[in-house]
Amino acid sequence: MTPDMTPDEEHAALERLRAVCMTFPEVEERLSHGEPTWFVRGRRTFVMFCDHHHGERLGFWCPAAEGVQELRIEEDPDTFYRPPYVGVRGWLGVNLDNAPDWDDVEEIVRAAYLKVAPKTLAARLA
Repeated sequence: MTPDMTPDEEHAALERLRAVCMTFPEVEERLSHGEPTWFVRGRRTFVMFCDHHHGERLGFWCPAAEGVQELRIEEDPDTFYRPPYVGVRGWLGVNLDNAPDWDDVEEIVRAAYLKVAPKTLAARLA
């Protein structure tokens, strides 16, 4: 069952995710497949917003370290899922429509950034 969110709540979730993504060095946002997507140096995707894409819930997709996808889904299948297309490569789907733990979201996004960022950029976060 999908939690109901008002358009204002959905917009607030997008803005909060945007603020998290834009804290990292050399990140840009642009539309990809009709959704806000964040790239490192304009090339490597590290977060894709999911605004009910494929009838799914409001959330985002991001690359994750090996084993993280399975672990997170097992821990909390209402929040985490294997997204279509990129899930086979270990990407993690994260629902934002059920009062997410934003500290956890920030850690997930940071890990995704570090996974795709060049070493020189990743070193700035150490």
